[in-house]
Amino acid sequence: MTPIDAYLPEDRRYPVLSRLLHWLVAVLVLAVWPLGMVIKFINEDTKLSFYMLHESLGFLILWLMLARLAVRLLRPPPPGPPLPVWEERAAATVHALLYVALIAQPIIGFLTTNAFGFPLDWFGLVTVWSPIGKSDAAETLKTVHIFLGWSILVLFALHIGGVLHHHVLRRDPTLQRML
Repeated sequence: MTPIDAYLPEDRRYPVLSRLLHWLVAVLVLAVWPLGMVIKFINEDTKLSFYMLHESLGFLILWLMLARLAVRLLRPPPPGPPLPVWEERAAATVHALLYVALIAQPIIGFLTTNAFGFPLDWFGLVTVWSPIGKSDAAETLKTVHIFLGWSILVLFALHIGGVLHHHVLRRDPTLQRML
């Protein structure tokens, strides 16, 4: 029996809350990213609804990522399989950059919305206070937001590539730790 076929005990897996938050954020990113990309092609009559959904889900990602960070600091991940130093560093770098990007992106998006003169109307339920109001920085913030969006896509692809490397080529239990 190879390690990938063996049952992975709970103490070698990420905490349940970490796994839940990981997959919830992944699903939301897979919804928010395309929403943001298609907004410019949407009919003007419905464009504001798309913006509201994109912004609301993005703001939700921010809070879920802050929860993920707190859980990770309170309950570090269990040890994984032994890896070469370069691979450990690459994985740690991609994970750290994903955390930074997934926290910074909704903040920049929120500030961009504010700088264009719109408050965040979170799912149409709560208007979130605007810390900057209408500003000349709107276009710069928008550029940073777009850059971060593409960066997240690249980091996501690297992350998935790492998962496939471990699961298919190395046949180790790295993926099982997050399932």
